[in-house]
Amino acid sequence: MTHSTGTLYIISAPSGAGKTSLVKALIDAQPQIRVSVSHTTRAMRPGEVDGVNYHFVDRAEFTRMVEHDDFLEQAEVFGNLYGTSKSHLQQTLDEGHDLILEIDWQGAQQVRKQMPGARSIFILPPTQQALRQRLTNRGQDSDEIIEARMREAVSEMSHYTEYDSVVINDDFAHALEDLKAIFRANRLAQQHQQEKYAQLFKELLA
Repeated sequence: MTHSTGTLYIISAPSGAGKTSLVKALIDAQPQIRVSVSHTTRAMRPGEVDGVNYHFVDRAEFTRMVEHDDFLEQAEVFGNLYGTSKSHLQQTLDEGHDLILEIDWQGAQQVRKQMPGARSIFILPPTQQALRQRLTNRGQDSDEIIEARMREAVSEMSHYTEYDSVVINDDFAHALEDLKAIFRANRLAQQHQQEKYAQLFKELLA
């Protein structure tokens, strides 16, 4: 048995839909899955660690990386720049790990063009009211910022039709099981099984 090449997963969601918590729980349950660490120009939030949550860089450094074609995708969100390193991504996939990209719909469109084999998942809240409540409960943003995030969320959610799978995060445990099922089903696809069990298939058909 050999390892098969990993699959790139694009996971998108409006702010407050629970994407970060779901992905963390998925990684805790299935440590063979990796999460891509993006570069960003936004300020570090309390509790975040450079190189773990993001690679925090200034605009000058980000611009230099753009000029050197270092990014698979890049986007500007709320005045901050975000980008994904090509070399790190490919190395992780070649090692046989599934890799998650937590990016918005704009970044997802860029990635699909360059890596059409990527699978994409959109996470939605059960209602707009629930989304607003989650944003308010964070206690990090003013009412004006929350309203701006709600308007942005409605715009983002309209792009769910561009994704392969949709997970509704109403009940957290159920949403997590849905995520696990998507990853498990993809690993059972014929192409992945062929790579992983090439010798077995050869023997079975001898």
